[in-house]
Amino acid sequence: MQPGHDLDEVSQESLAQEATFILEESRMVLPGIQAIFGFQLIAVFNQGFAEKLSRPEQGLHLLAFVLVAVAAALIITPAAYHRQAEREQISEYFVRMASRLLTIALLFLMAGTSLDSFLVARIVTGAVGVSAALAVALALVFFGLWFVFPRIGRRFRRAVDHGATRRATG
Repeated sequence: MQPGHDLDEVSQESLAQEATFILEESRMVLPGIQAIFGFQLIAVFNQGFAEKLSRPEQGLHLLAFVLVAVAAALIITPAAYHRQAEREQISEYFVRMASRLLTIALLFLMAGTSLDSFLVARIVTGAVGVSAALAVALALVFFGLWFVFPRIGRRFRRAVDHGATRRATG
């Protein structure tokens, strides 16, 4: 840590900075979604797809494919909206809407990835129970890191801010 920097130091972002950060965050997530989407697409055209997966499992793969496609659409939507509806300006509405879409996209990505992890584990292990447990565990890891951990951080940040306010006024 550099001298003079406090871990509790917080600065407010301007609306333009917030929008920039959201769009950059979306750009960071999108290549991962595209890679998963590409692998899902290629899997269907591989010879072993129909041999290794039953019809219901192929349906699960299709559902996972659709979930990841929706995640990609949700991630791209803020850029499309900004370019067409709020060109050369930033609104508080845009920042809130883009943040929500990014968060919702993570739910779709979590679900699609977990379903496909079930299918991969089922092919590798041959055991439906083990595969389901692995998929649920993976979904819980994603949920914990993407939704629970940030909320804990926000609560911690609020507690620190509240304590600093009390010390400053007390």
